[in-house]
Amino acid sequence: MPDNEETSLDREKARKAAKHPKRPGEHCGAPAAKYAPVVNRNKCEGKHDCVDVCPYGVFEVRRIDDADFAQLGFLGKLKSRAHGRLTAYTPKADACKACGLCVVACPEKAITLVLQK
Repeated sequence: MPDNEETSLDREKARKAAKHPKRPGEHCGAPAAKYAPVVNRNKCEGKHDCVDVCPYGVFEVRRIDDADFAQLGFLGKLKSRAHGRLTAYTPKADACKACGLCVVACPEKAITLVLQK
């Protein structure tokens, strides 16, 4: 895991996620951009766990874009409002090395790793 000031890695959370028996991906062994983390905004509550465990600074949590909010279902919109309209985005998805830490750390199970073609 690179030490870099751009990430706000929570080492304790990352260690716990690394031990999860259902951790997907290639455990940080994939070439960057082979996989992309995809956030289900209907589930995401913007709790920052993905930001806390990602060693590559892939995620940020911010206010949901209006266009993304408009695409949410009724329950997704209610949930989003209840959580301050925060959601995770992946501005550095091309840095993802498929470690799977974000997937198992997300309390809402809102993240999946998708193999890029």
